[in-house]
Amino acid sequence: MTDSRPHIIFIITDQQRYDTIAALGYDHMDTPHLDRLVREGVSFSNCHITAPSCAPARASLFTGYFPHTTGILKNADSWKRSWIEDLADSGYRCINIGKMHSYPYHTPLGFHERFVVENKDRYLEERYYYDEWDKALHARGLVKQQRELYRQRADYAECLGAFEWELPEDMQSDMFVGDLATWWIESKPVSEQPLFLQIGFPGPHPPYDPTRRFLDPYLEKDLPLMEVTAEELAGQPKPFQEMRQHNSEVDHDSILHLLDPTPEQRHRQRAHYLANVTMIDEKVGEILQALDAKGYLENAVVFFTSDHGDCLTDHGHSQKWTMYDLILRVPLIAWAPGRYPAGVEIGGLCQHMDVGPAMLELAGLEPAPSLEAISLTEALEGRDWTPRSHVYAEHGKDAILQETEFVTMVRDDRWKLVHFLDEPWGQLFDLETDPTEVVNRWDDPEAAGAKQALLDELREWRIRSGWHTSCWPAEWR
Repeated sequence: MTDSRPHIIFIITDQQRYDTIAALGYDHMDTPHLDRLVREGVSFSNCHITAPSCAPARASLFTGYFPHTTGILKNADSWKRSWIEDLADSGYRCINIGKMHSYPYHTPLGFHERFVVENKDRYLEERYYYDEWDKALHARGLVKQQRELYRQRADYAECLGAFEWELPEDMQSDMFVGDLATWWIESKPVSEQPLFLQIGFPGPHPPYDPTRRFLDPYLEKDLPLMEVTAEELAGQPKPFQEMRQHNSEVDHDSILHLLDPTPEQRHRQRAHYLANVTMIDEKVGEILQALDAKGYLENAVVFFTSDHGDCLTDHGHSQKWTMYDLILRVPLIAWAPGRYPAGVEIGGLCQHMDVGPAMLELAGLEPAPSLEAISLTEALEGRDWTPRSHVYAEHGKDAILQETEFVTMVRDDRWKLVHFLDEPWGQLFDLETDPTEVVNRWDDPEAAGAKQALLDELREWRIRSGWHTSCWPAEWR
């Protein structure tokens, strides 16, 4: 008997900000295929990740637990389990094409097939891992554009990680992953099993490396750049100030950060990043077309999201690791005509990982009661839904965020607090009057009540979390 449960297609980019999709209100973007998903689906405008880097955020997404519960607090922490195992056990055919950022990279996680493509400029984690992209480049006799080669450029220190992809276009990492996904869809027979297909694009994570045909239009556009003032930088906590300096001395992901870049340098970097998003959008369109041609979309739900954002020199910072909304707030779109309503934007607070239980429920499974993720099914189906009153994020000390042992964020609809372990200072923002998070109110007596309320919530959350998940470690470890 044919299994009638829906196919689940889960597309995840790496380091894509919320403000990179035209249909979400950003007219400088060229994203026709993502725009279609927004117009015909449900989008969440206040979806927040649980950690400002890849592995801990993704581990939360695919387990349903906060980083302090999973123990995955930074990149390269061991991550070997996920709820994908439950989908596989229930009869889904589970396929990964592209990036997941499990560790080790090749960990099954419940997938029946994995076609692993990891960071464009892999350096610290499993530096010599030979993924599908490496194999394809080798087969073509090509040497991948990478940090060792970029360093030979006379202008390397001025580029902010922005380089044109000069090898054949189909060998650019996002083109490669998109084509690999389309190949799999077109070449594999449609099974009677429902399909869980996770497609992980490596971009727009740096190096920001689009091809010329995508880059040229953005170089000509007037792109929004946030003003960065000396006053804002002086008011940032010491770990973030030290991280700025560190990133200007050590070239993570082929970026040598500039402490005071010119508007022209910032614009150039932004153009490369946004062009990379448009590259991915083109491949999303091709993937949807292939799924439609094979009949998958007759009974499928397509989800699109990213794992975190990128400051892109806004707030004076490179990449992630901070707790600004530019990092923590990501697009989350669900598309299923006839199942979910069309053109709905949901503004209530949710955590990125909350989409996981909704996928399990699509598969007819009951999420484990110990999950810290809270299902979005009611919101997706247009029923009464209660948003979260608070969302949280956290991260441990690593090779980039070196000057704090542990940082935690908590926010409600108005206020955001960033707490540094064992330190008397932190960040506090009134998002109603300061939506770009420039004015730190931590020491403002008039904000003392809001600060204390969020500190109290942080305490109660950690205690609540420990109690709620107390049975989980014995089951998973």
